[in-house]
Parts: sequence; structure tokens; C-alpha cells
Amino acid sequence: MKPLGTNRRTFVQATAAAALTTALPAWAQAQNFPAKPIKLICPWPAGGSSDAVMRALAESASKALGGQVIIENKPGASGMLGPNELVRAQPDGYTLSQVTIGVARLPHMQKMQFDPLKDFTYIACLTGYTFGIVVRADSPIKSVKDLVDFAKANPGKFTYGSTGNGTTPHLAFAEFANKAKIDLTHVPFKGSADGLQALLGGHVMSHSDATGWGPQVEAGTLRLLATYGSKRTKRWPNIPTLNELGYDTVSDSPFGIGGPKGMDPALVKKLHDAFKKTLEDPAVLASFDKYDQSVIYMGTEEYTKFIRDTFQSEKAVIERLGLSMKT
Repeated sequence: MKPLGTNRRTFVQATAAAALTTALPAWAQAQNFPAKPIKLICPWPAGGSSDAVMRALAESASKALGGQVIIENKPGASGMLGPNELVRAQPDGYTLSQVTIGVARLPHMQKMQFDPLKDFTYIACLTGYTFGIVVRADSPIKSVKDLVDFAKANPGKFTYGSTGNGTTPHLAFAEFANKAKIDLTHVPFKGSADGLQALLGGHVMSHSDATGWGPQVEAGTLRLLATYGSKRTKRWPNIPTLNELGYDTVSDSPFGIGGPKGMDPALVKKLHDAFKKTLEDPAVLASFDKYDQSVIYMGTEEYTKFIRDTFQSEKAVIERLGLSMKT
């Protein structure tokens, strides 16, 4: 039988070891991460501009992390199927999603599966979209003035597609219509690719979207009428903005990467640093340039505050447009 002092010493040592072990998992998780592929959800269809940019980010982040980041497309619900999945995911860093301003806007319009102020970890904001309105090249609508004149003469008959109800392409053009005092018919799609197909097929008269329509504009099959930014784009310097045409509509839409709530800060930092590093990758910057996106970087704390502030400002916009959720 061992002396009493030895038993006490062994017990104290075992207790200290157990305490250290319980403190280690979070640190060890961040150090060893990733031990398997990371799923990064792109909540838009394959083949669109968002998909292309997200794939460039995933490839670059894979190099920075030393592990594989795999894109999974989950189109529909105005880009909210990715955030919806985060609500059910483990906070272990292996399920991430693109996060758009829609998470701060749509809860004011309809019942959602999440609370944007409680249910996500906002890791980093990376870039943002340039938006514009396009028509087919053979359309008689050759300018925003033509569009407004047609809509005033034919209330409700001018149709425009977008990437879904409550998305920035939808609300920016709804804001324009409100300022122009015209009645338009909105047709929501799952994403850029199917919306453009509908326009090219003659199923809608125009499409409001990010610059996935750029190749068709340059090929001469589509005509760009206006963009929605605070200034003209570098790529189409001759195309006016809605703002300069007198409609007081400016829409920039930053987006970033988010994860489930409750992620360990050390893990969040590791992911943040990897995605921040993608903004130095020539391949990523080339994908931004191709779709007229600029670097819009916000770290974890700043990005979280931005979403909280946007949640409040979007409430006012939704109420002004008469799109608030009916209670």
C-alpha cells in the first residue's frame, strides 16, 4: 500500500493534468486546423459571377490554410441557404458561408431561421458587388429615360429580373422605381446565371444584377443602361450611374465570410488571417477585376459592427419601400 502522501501527490498531479487537458482543446483545435476539408457555401448557382469569385477565394484560402476549402453551391432563398446551414452547423470552422447584406435585410421582410445579431460569427468582409441594369441589345429601351417613359406609359408592364426577393439588385431597382414614380414588375431568380438566361430568352425585359452580365455586354448581346454605385465604373466609364441621372440611388453591397455562432476566437483569427491573405493573391484580385469588384476589407470586430449597424439602416429602407414583414 502506498503512503498517504504519495496518494495525495498523485491526486493533485492528476487533477492539474485534467485541468490542463480541458484548457487545451480550443488551442489545439486552432493549431491543428484544418484536419479535414472545409466546406464554404456559395449560396448562388454555379456559373455566375458570385460563384467564380468564391471559387477564387476558396482556392487562395486553401493555400493560406494548408488545407482544402471546397465550394458547395446552395442557390435559392435570396442567398440565405448558406446562412441557414450555419445555424445548424458545429462551430468547428469546417462549415463556412458567404454572407451578404441580405442577412441584415431579409429579417425585416420575412420570418427567417436565424437572428443575424446572435447566430453568426462574422469572420471577415472581403469585397463587394458593382450592380447595373441590362436589356437585350435588340431592345427598344436604349436608356434609363426610355425605360422610365415606357413604364409611365405602360404601368406594371416593364419586367426586371434579379437574384431574388430582398437582394440588393432587387431593392436598389425598387428604390429607383420609387424615386422615378414608376410601376415595374419584379421577377426573382435563384441567381445570376438563370436570370441572364431568362433575359436572353426574352422572358423578362431587363435584369438587375452584379456584373455577371459583363461578357454579354462586351459581346454586344446585352446593353448596359446604368450602374448603381457612387461613381462610374472603370470598365464602362461611358455608362451613367442612377445617382447622376437624378434618382438618388446608390447601392454598394459588401460581402464576406461567416461561420456559426460560438466559434473559438483562436480559430476565428486563423480563418480571418487566411482570408485576409487572399486579398493579396493576384488570382483573387483578377477575379475581382473581372467582375468590377473592389477590395472592401473589414476585420472580425469591424465586420460584426457593420452588420449590426446595417441591420438598423436596412429596417428604415424596407419600411420606406413598403416591404416590411406583415404581422
